[in-house]
Amino acid sequence: MAPPRTYRCEAIILGYTPLGEADLLVTMYTRDQGKVRAVGKGARRSSSKLVGHLEPLTVVKMSLAHGRNMDVISQAEVTQSFAELKEDLTAITKGQYLAELVDGFGAEANPNPGLFQLMIDCLRVIEATKGRESESASDMPLRFFEFHLLQVSGLMPELYNCVECRQELEPDAHRFSPNVGGTLCLDCSPDDAHLRPLSLRALKVLRLLDRSGIVEACKLPVDAGLADELKSLLSNTVAYWLGKEIRSNSFLERLHKESQPEVYI
Repeated sequence: MAPPRTYRCEAIILGYTPLGEADLLVTMYTRDQGKVRAVGKGARRSSSKLVGHLEPLTVVKMSLAHGRNMDVISQAEVTQSFAELKEDLTAITKGQYLAELVDGFGAEANPNPGLFQLMIDCLRVIEATKGRESESASDMPLRFFEFHLLQVSGLMPELYNCVECRQELEPDAHRFSPNVGGTLCLDCSPDDAHLRPLSLRALKVLRLLDRSGIVEACKLPVDAGLADELKSLLSNTVAYWLGKEIRSNSFLERLHKESQPEVYI
């Protein structure tokens, strides 16, 4: 029996590019199909029934048809628009950062419902807290996302035993290496390890991220120094596994710098 020509899915739009005179090539991440690229026929025309339904960072229920070379979007219904998030430049840039990571780590025809739900949960927290968090805590949803992205992708770093000698880690400062799989005690230095220091405070936060939900994790008070260490550790680990530069990260850093008050001497 031939597979059905049409199918339905729940998707979050990651991005799109113009195609031809009026079409869009849409990249989305779906709960049950993994990453999908499909064509929105005539979606750039103002009269199209798809107008407003294929914007990045929008959760949509869709009907699609299998095409010869590319699936085609036949219907779309927005279930969550994240409209308030999209009104804030910093918040929407954070959302684009998540989308870029999901696009990089998500695979076509390889569903990962945990990754799908992780992105939606993090977008909800970013939208709910935009403009109301302290500067040092403002990126905790991103750190939570990066940590659990590694987890649901099968790349969870070791936080409790030395990855080299397997001894349980004492409460102390240690070292961390993304390419050997996590934390190393002070006695172990594999030849190929990309080592970086890991403070006791940062190790405690990583372990908290491992056992906490996003709402609890994002209430954790962190000072600027700890926030910078967590960002460097997690974003660099994610970038290592992704194997390329994360474009939206550099723009987000620029926004943070521009938001800092000027210091007059």
